[in-house]
Amino acid sequence: MVGAVREGVKSDIGSTLRELRQASGKEAKVVARSAAMSQSKLSRIETGKLAPTALDVDRILTALGVSAEIRAKLTDLARREATEATAWRLYRRSGLHHHQDAIRSMEHDTRLQRVFQISCVPGLCQTPEYIRGLLRQRELTEEAISRMVSARARRQEVLYDTEKSFRYLITESVLRWRLLPPLAMAVQLDRLITLSRLPNVRVGILPLAADMTEAPTSSFVVYDSRMVIVEIPHAEITTSEPRDVELYLEKFQRFEELAVSGSAMRELAADIRDSFLRGRENS
Repeated sequence: MVGAVREGVKSDIGSTLRELRQASGKEAKVVARSAAMSQSKLSRIETGKLAPTALDVDRILTALGVSAEIRAKLTDLARREATEATAWRLYRRSGLHHHQDAIRSMEHDTRLQRVFQISCVPGLCQTPEYIRGLLRQRELTEEAISRMVSARARRQEVLYDTEKSFRYLITESVLRWRLLPPLAMAVQLDRLITLSRLPNVRVGILPLAADMTEAPTSSFVVYDSRMVIVEIPHAEITTSEPRDVELYLEKFQRFEELAVSGSAMRELAADIRDSFLRGRENS
């Protein structure tokens, strides 16, 4: 099968994935369910009617349980052939909650997740009110918002899996922006403080007063050391190119060295929370 992959990866990743699935003896519906996608989507990928993203490929390979050697070859193919940028409007069209399920599958198979956020509180740390507030800014229907809130709540269960580790870096400005009414922002900051006490969760705040060596330009998530998802205004960019992943790992480390964490982080977050509460009382 390795030989078949070596020949097959030349131009058609879909047929290669199909051959691997057939060789595994797994039914398409079983693989699709494990990969958090519809059976029809898997079929379109396998027949070459739909170009898979790097995230699609990673989820399918995880569902198939392929060897490290085969995974490396197909990952290399995904870097060269996969559609790396997916516009947010396409996720909205198919249902943002479906994309949450796909990310949940990725998180299930990740041992260490690193998140750097410059625009909002990381998804796994958001309260329902915070999620709703952000989504209303996108002018989504109430039904779409409710589905998204439920899907993200399911994702958040992974935080309590102590075999996994989560490292969050958030700029101080994210915590100070009044994206919601003061009370809702205070509740959100309380949740962040509470989560920072979990043994497998590390929350760092990048202070506004930090002596920055570079400007934060985008939010990103690193899954172990194999894949990065970068958020830009119109799209989500996925890469598993080793040099790109290393670039973001190094950037995360540099920012983490400037961040406050532990009791200092909780003290800073509590001060910001209290300022929201004072603002509510004075309004």
